[in-house]
Amino acid sequence: MNTTISLRSTSTTSTTSPVLRDLRAALRSEWIKLCTIRATAIFVGLTAVIGVGMALILGKVVKTDPYDHLPFTIGNTFLVSSWLTTLFAVVAGTLLFTSEVQHGTLAGALAARPSKPIIVASKTIVAAMLGLAMGALGIVGGLVGGVASGMDTGDMSGAVSGTAWALVLTTLAAVLGLGVGLVVRHSAAAVTSVLLWALAVETLVRGMVPATVSRLLPFTAAHGLLGTRSAADTPESLAAALSSLGNATVIGCWAAGTVALGTALL
Repeated sequence: MNTTISLRSTSTTSTTSPVLRDLRAALRSEWIKLCTIRATAIFVGLTAVIGVGMALILGKVVKTDPYDHLPFTIGNTFLVSSWLTTLFAVVAGTLLFTSEVQHGTLAGALAARPSKPIIVASKTIVAAMLGLAMGALGIVGGLVGGVASGMDTGDMSGAVSGTAWALVLTTLAAVLGLGVGLVVRHSAAAVTSVLLWALAVETLVRGMVPATVSRLLPFTAAHGLLGTRSAADTPESLAAALSSLGNATVIGCWAAGTVALGTALL
């Protein structure tokens, strides 16, 4: 009997790959960190509040689309906060790594689990989950705010596909932020770099390069994926815009590239 139990125990243990076992442990550790820091609750809460607030402002104050001169509806406003959610997701992604460096906990993580790919893989998965949750809450907030503002429902035929692409964007945005954090490693520098690039530098670059090049920039692709307009849009840039799949691929390549570079530098 004892021999049988021993053989069964050995067989069960051997079926679990050491890599998978370490990845599960790393994921558990990252999940605990994510759930115990205050920044997570702040970012997640802000996405929901901003989603409600922006929809209320559009429905109660602005009321009319300045481009189309048509009344705002739930169908064309419930995703409007996803752009800000994307920025929040990028910032939250950077802090997943930079906060560990600044607080000195990275050395302990490397000592306990010295495999760089496992640490980065676990952080990437957690970042993607965080970005997805933030995107979902922002969209729900937009719907709640739209209903509360009394807006008409409008055309909801593209709601499912629009929601799906918005969630893809916020998920990849958090991973992109993680990659920036892996490279820069200082919280203030990483957050400043991301926001400065998204809100200023990329707009300037778009004005200096051909539309076929500017469409490959990460936040230009983000606007394209959401179907939103920016001040730097021109007839040429709109004509050269990529499909939703193309824009998602651009953002995914930027996210994968920064994470790969950060892993190499770790």
